Amino acid sequence: MAARVIKVPDIGEGIAEVELVEWLVKVGDTVAEDQSLAIVMTDKASVEIPSPVAGTVVALAGEAGQMLAVGAELVGIEAQAAGEVAATAGGGAAAAAASTRPAVGATATSQRAASTSDAPAGAAAAAAAPGHAGFDKPLASPSVRRHARERGVDLRQVPGSGPGGRVRHEDVERFAASAAGAQAAPRAAATPAAQRVARAPSPPAEGFGARYAERNDEQAVPVVGLRRRIAEKMQEAKRRIPHFSYVEEVDVTELETLRAQLNAKRGAERGRLTLLPFLLRAIVLAVREFPQVNARYDDEAGVVTRYGAVHVGVATQTDAGLMVPVLRHAEALDLWASASEIARLAEAARSAKATREELSGSTITVTSLGALGGIASTPVINRPEVAIVGVNRIVERPVIRGGAVVARKMMNLSSSFDHRVIDGMHAAEFVQALRGYLECPATMFVD
Repeated sequence: MAARVIKVPDIGEGIAEVELVEWLVKVGDTVAEDQSLAIVMTDKASVEIPSPVAGTVVALAGEAGQMLAVGAELVGIEAQAAGEVAATAGGGAAAAAASTRPAVGATATSQRAASTSDAPAGAAAAAAAPGHAGFDKPLASPSVRRHARERGVDLRQVPGSGPGGRVRHEDVERFAASAAGAQAAPRAAATPAAQRVARAPSPPAEGFGARYAERNDEQAVPVVGLRRRIAEKMQEAKRRIPHFSYVEEVDVTELETLRAQLNAKRGAERGRLTLLPFLLRAIVLAVREFPQVNARYDDEAGVVTRYGAVHVGVATQTDAGLMVPVLRHAEALDLWASASEIARLAEAARSAKATREELSGSTITVTSLGALGGIASTPVINRPEVAIVGVNRIVERPVIRGGAVVARKMMNLSSSFDHRVIDGMHAAEFVQALRGYLECPATMFVD
């Protein structure tokens, strides 16, 4: 047995420190080589730290939410020889001995000592699971873990077919299908009496029994990981940027008619179009007239950089929080290429697969709440950009046209600008240019 100290690796790109988001192991766990130990976050993306050796976890340094410098001690592992891994798969003895070993560094987990008494039972339960002997958390990517949660599958019970027993998406589906089949047989054979018992309503959950009863429960939720990054960026943007917002209504009746026709004619072969690709096309054309909007402001150097390329940040809601993947060179994409890239980036963000490059470098941002878009909003600028365009929902309502009341599809654009470098008149003219393109969509395709 040899003691190994796993340190926070150099993730590159000048990263000096990371935030510890989540531990994937605990003291006493037996881990395999390349098994993920922890999730850390840089200023843009989450990264899993793998174990370079197989062995037993003897100490953890730091708590979730703590900032750790690159090169700082992270995990202490008592490495095992190749023949020892199977012999200690149960993990009980290792967990019991681990509580007496010294912690790693000054911030080690001495406060976790009370929880280690549960390790033998947890390890024994994990040992009974096929394919994951001794692992409290099996080898699996964040997207696979989310897939398992959505399917109601305990990953510890799923045999992994990947390298080192890593669980894949197909393993989760295979296990879910077999579990469903196993449950169906007893239900089919149940007696009428048993079926009546099964259909009996369960008692209401605690807190719902008395509709008007007082409640005094509290829940402290640590602000860590992506949520902390969002909080810091929003606070910095509002603190440093004097925002002003401009709201304008747009008649998108003709645009929606064109979109429906294109989807009916080419949707099957090229994919369906949403409103967003048309809006991006309108932005590409409008910033040619108002280049000061497609810019980034370095307020410390006092320099505004205007860009010919239009790299559009597309605000995307994920399970972890708001992320802004970047559609690069929107000026070079047609409607279908734009739609395809938007869909790809959104899926990458939601499955935690977006790269650092895909989450940085935008020159202007678009945000939309879709059907929840409300009447108006005041979006926060994605610093160091100087403008953000917000989309509200489309509503059919009566409008007076030529002295007659007609039904039209109306939508508001809610945009915010950095008043230090964009005057109100220029911001209004930019939005009016967007409105002109969206209300007469043919002009977007005429040079």
